[in-house]
Amino acid sequence: MKKKYSISGIDCANCAAKLEAKMNELPEVGQVVLTFATGQLSVEAEDPDAVLPLLQSLADKMEPGTVIAQRSGKTSSHSHGEEGCCSHEHDHSHAHDHSHDHAHVHAHGHKEDSVRGEALLLAAGAVCFGAGLLISYVWPDLPFAGLAVYLIAYFILGGEVVYTAIRNLFQGKIFDENFLMSLATVGAFVIGEYPEAVGVMLFYRIGELFEDVAVRKSRKQIMEAVDMRPERVRLYQEDEVTECGPEEIKVGQIIEVRPGDRIPLDGVIVQGESRIDTSAVTGEPVPVSVAPGSQVMSGCVNTNGLLRIQVEKALEDSMVTRILEAVENAAASKPKIDRFITRFAAIYTPFVVLLAVLTALIPSLVTGDWEHWVYTALTFLVISCPCALVLSVPLAFFAGIGAGSRKGILFKGGASLEMLSAVKAIVMDKTGTVTEGSFCVTGVETEELLRYAACGERHSTHPIASSIMTVAAEKGITAQEAQEIEEISGKGVRAVADGKTILCGSARLLELYSVQGIPVADPSEIQGTQVYLAVDGKYAGRFVISDTIKEDSSRAVSEMRRRGKWTALLTGDMPENTASVAERIGADAYYARLLPEEKLKKLQEIRQSQGAVMFIGDGINDAPVLAGADVGAAMGSGADAAIEAADVVFMTSRLTAVNDSLRIAEGTKRVAMQNVIGALGIKALVMILGLAGMASMWMAVFADSGVAMLCVLNSIRILFGKKE
Repeated sequence: MKKKYSISGIDCANCAAKLEAKMNELPEVGQVVLTFATGQLSVEAEDPDAVLPLLQSLADKMEPGTVIAQRSGKTSSHSHGEEGCCSHEHDHSHAHDHSHDHAHVHAHGHKEDSVRGEALLLAAGAVCFGAGLLISYVWPDLPFAGLAVYLIAYFILGGEVVYTAIRNLFQGKIFDENFLMSLATVGAFVIGEYPEAVGVMLFYRIGELFEDVAVRKSRKQIMEAVDMRPERVRLYQEDEVTECGPEEIKVGQIIEVRPGDRIPLDGVIVQGESRIDTSAVTGEPVPVSVAPGSQVMSGCVNTNGLLRIQVEKALEDSMVTRILEAVENAAASKPKIDRFITRFAAIYTPFVVLLAVLTALIPSLVTGDWEHWVYTALTFLVISCPCALVLSVPLAFFAGIGAGSRKGILFKGGASLEMLSAVKAIVMDKTGTVTEGSFCVTGVETEELLRYAACGERHSTHPIASSIMTVAAEKGITAQEAQEIEEISGKGVRAVADGKTILCGSARLLELYSVQGIPVADPSEIQGTQVYLAVDGKYAGRFVISDTIKEDSSRAVSEMRRRGKWTALLTGDMPENTASVAERIGADAYYARLLPEEKLKKLQEIRQSQGAVMFIGDGINDAPVLAGADVGAAMGSGADAAIEAADVVFMTSRLTAVNDSLRIAEGTKRVAMQNVIGALGIKALVMILGLAGMASMWMAVFADSGVAMLCVLNSIRILFGKKE
């Protein structure tokens, strides 16, 4: 069983990674994933709640002040009604363990208070540091007075760091950043660099404070972008409206949504007309007209007109919750580069510490200049903290996942986002992906044929079957109830009614049952899909069903090719129809008349010749291909099986969303690499300058806390990135 908890009180990404590793060593748990970027702890165990005290105990030992709690109902909210935009508060109305909820609230409040307390402490330390500098320059003949003030300043600024370092030392945490910073600054005192020791501790603490605030702000911004769950819902009963929590609303009840309000729960309109802004869910910029009978999704905004909606899904099943869970799950799925950096950080810190020891000893023994080389070694200790590295990658991918959700694109994991940036070929299903998927019968030889076809297709959900039933209803034809119906995947249906065996589908279906006399159509005359019929083993006739290409398909494929992607259509439709569509949208290749297993085989061949492949589909028969692709993408309007198998889900039906996803993926990978290269590059540069005698501890502090803060700010750019 897997369950998620909130975790707070950890300010260091590297500490979070270490705590996660220790938790995974516990025999009582299957797997623990601690996502620093979202403050989320996912625990897989027979009974996660039973092992929670054990996890809390381990957290208390490794990271005192850490609070693991049952997840509260709301982390942030967005309302477009008269309550105002972005009212941020915690909703504790869920029937959770109230002691944990109280602990979470207490930790949240404590966090805000601690920031203020930290700022006051830093201000006091800065004043003492300034006083020490003043005494040193104005009364240089009173060195002990200056030293005394510096010691007071150091105690104010570094007392907690040194205490934590000593405590952690007894727990075997030798390369803890508190220990490294303590060793560096105490070492500076020993060699007489008093201002440097206090100043470095001051700016280290300031950097840590700014980094902490920046991480929490970025986390809040990203969660606000995806968490559209409502705080309150207007329940309409017996001509009265009352407000209540969204979790109290039951399926079948009526809710009222005023103009400007966000729709809180999925449902169907029973009263009122309006236009709905769906951009927050689907990324579609144009509002959609709705009226009684229209299905509406939670998260969309009612732009005008009062609506009354009958709830069809409870809060936990509604779109707003599904989007939030998808983003949180995606954030917990770590890309390869993230896992690599975590492993690299475990090697990086001991390596730099060893380099510091060698720098202090070898040149000093050769030159005799112990003070200079010990000072250089101390700067290395400051640089050795890997926080900037460990933080740089997950936050970038989390921001990318958040940016995607704002455009109606759900990435199911950081690994999916990472892989998407590396795809070389984009392969698309035709029907419902490149075309509208709404077929219409454009030619039928006799009504008798339509009656037979309706008999076979009446229980099918295929778009072609729907179009047949629509035209049959328009002509007043009532389909007979079949005694037997068998759907042959990729070919059509076989039905038995009134003792007659009816075949309705492609020419391959009729060939399968050895029907003779199937006419071969002239490709130049084909204007759609040919549907053939046979009755009792004899060919009966055919009719034509046509589909239309989506208006953005040609533009989308052109943009894919501009990005250097090889494009192709992969479909079970006839070669003539597929060739026409491929030519009109400008695809590089097409493969038609394929069964689901043949699609998968063809996809593997494309991968061998072109490289990593992204497949886009929306049907049940696309599920195996979606699962087999390097990146499987499903249209949100498609079948549940396809959405379940996909790595990326496009809530919109626009094919141009594929290019949005590519842009976000490439931008995210680029920012992650910028963060990694920037962090390592600056640290390496300061080390080289230190060896050359040109770097101070001040530079080392920037290479640590300063770089971490730059990585946070650089990552947030993804969330507000502009289109190319």
